[in-house]
Amino acid sequence: MRKQIYIHQDDHSDLTDDELAGKVMRYIRYSVLIDTSGLSVMAVGRTVVLSGYVSCEAEIGCIEQAAASVIGVHLVENTVEVMKH
Repeated sequence: MRKQIYIHQDDHSDLTDDELAGKVMRYIRYSVLIDTSGLSVMAVGRTVVLSGYVSCEAEIGCIEQAAASVIGVHLVENTVEVMKH
């Protein structure tokens, strides 16, 4: 059985840093539907740090909004850049 991308059972706030980072990445993949192969998510406490590369400027704001909407996230630091082609 394949693991679901995102389920509401993930919506509890007592997650470890790695669990929260995984939850945020799954939600970004689920809600934004962009190529996340160049994206990295790290959590420290309730702060999520987004880093890496996306294909256009619009995707930066989309992933930041998606990360901020995840239950358990209190702050998002976004250092994602647009990949130069």
